[in-house]
Amino acid sequence: MKRIIMHIDVNNAFLSWTAVDLLSKGYKVDIRKIEAVIGGDESKRHGIVLAKSPVAKKRGVKTAETLMSARRKCHNLKIFPPNFKLYKMMSNAVFSIIRKYSPDIEIISIDECFLDYTNVYKMYGDPIKFAYHLKDEIYNTLKFTVNIGIANNKLCAKMASDFKKPNRVHTLFEYEVIDKIYPLPIGDLYGIGKSSSAKLIELGINTIGDLANADEQVLRKTFKNQTSYIINKARGIDNSPVNTEEEERKCISNSTTFSYNLTNTVTIYKNLQALVENVCRSLRSEKKYALVVSVTIRDKQFHTYSKQRKLENATDNPDEIFKEIKKLFDSVWDEEPIRLLGVGLSQLTNERKRQLSLFEQSEEVEQISELDKVIDKLKEQYGSSIIQKASLVDNNVKKKYE
Repeated sequence: MKRIIMHIDVNNAFLSWTAVDLLSKGYKVDIRKIEAVIGGDESKRHGIVLAKSPVAKKRGVKTAETLMSARRKCHNLKIFPPNFKLYKMMSNAVFSIIRKYSPDIEIISIDECFLDYTNVYKMYGDPIKFAYHLKDEIYNTLKFTVNIGIANNKLCAKMASDFKKPNRVHTLFEYEVIDKIYPLPIGDLYGIGKSSSAKLIELGINTIGDLANADEQVLRKTFKNQTSYIINKARGIDNSPVNTEEEERKCISNSTTFSYNLTNTVTIYKNLQALVENVCRSLRSEKKYALVVSVTIRDKQFHTYSKQRKLENATDNPDEIFKEIKKLFDSVWDEEPIRLLGVGLSQLTNERKRQLSLFEQSEEVEQISELDKVIDKLKEQYGSSIIQKASLVDNNVKKKYE
């Protein structure tokens, strides 16, 4: 039986959750039906729109634009501050409902998750009927809507949930890929940012189908290591598993959000390396070794995408892990300005189980590991700034991780 994967996505989460909370407290207006946004401190220049109502969207308001710009488009705009404590509570509530039906869920952000329906198919039957039942239960219980995408992999399930909104169920099974997404503009392909879209259009690739049928060798001149990745996405190919909650507990991760856009690769690499140092320190403190590494990127439009790779050898060595993280990043980043970077380590083991190359000596590997442990002890005793790698001696990077 082929996999059946669902992607459950709360419609306009921050604004919907705020609206539900306000109505429960006696607020007379449903802010989903007026010119309204969720945004940061308007007195600060970097205050931006985090979520907008459908009415504000029709007036041209966009996520991530400044509140000042949004006000020029909507003179009666109501701005409500974010309430992350509330959002976490609402998030837990919706995931609790989903978890009733299966433990095989992967929470990928505060308002969306994947559900591997394969193992419960015989219990609940037709996935489309089940999706409608789940969608309606969430609305009747929590008073906000979700979109659900159903497919044979995570990529297609995510794209299906992004079809017409709100409060809808859509499918994008393997046999539907050509008819449903090949005609769409290339910019609609999940994980393809504006920069990559512009480059593809310059090459005469205007639709997802154009990319799916493109000559890989021609594209490689422009996209290099990213070529196979983006062509497979266009073809709806994705073999990544749904990482269940049990697996997530065996994962160590760290991320940082920036108040400005990152575009310079030197700065990006330094931040990635600092994140790797942090997760490796946690890894060593648990006396574990990682076999899978992953990188996560969120761009300035709040689109989040990630990629993972299995290593030949389980390791706790930050230099080895950073080398792989850097390769992953280079293969997936499309040069869109970055607001968040994250790295993760999973498939943790208690043993290194290392297959040495012809050029490695077991003594050298052990010496490097012991040196890392000595550095960890120094940082624990005297603070994280007591010793730094030369490549990380940069005030902006160092301050983020102390």
